[in-house]
Amino acid sequence: MINTRVQAETFDVATESARLTSGSRDIGALVSFTGLVRGDAGDTLTLEHYPGMTERMLQEIATEAERRWALSGGLVVHRYGRLSVGDPIVLVLIAARHRGEAFEAANFLMDWLKVKAPFWKKDADGWVEAQGSDDVAAERWS
Repeated sequence: MINTRVQAETFDVATESARLTSGSRDIGALVSFTGLVRGDAGDTLTLEHYPGMTERMLQEIATEAERRWALSGGLVVHRYGRLSVGDPIVLVLIAARHRGEAFEAANFLMDWLKVKAPFWKKDADGWVEAQGSDDVAAERWS
């Protein structure tokens, strides 16, 4: 099962990876993606979301990944609140017997999170518009 969390606090990739794989003997691949806040030094990014709705959407996306690929488990953590350049913003961990399924599922999750997860980003210039390239990337999974 892929677990999902929405939180303000940071996460530790090593701790989350160890927790996911602990005691498992069927995991042959663990794919990890950590998204970071980019920008110039001193910049900040504020993420807002609708509690309840956001968690449900992340779980729906995770359930779809489980339907498409034979996975041993996974975790999606997405942060909200005020973040600085270099802060981790999203974590996707996917465990599977084989690397191909793990990579595909992780790519799918990130592509769909970018366009389907209800988060709103605001930087020093105002609200950040969605990128058309994110829509194109997500279309390949339709």
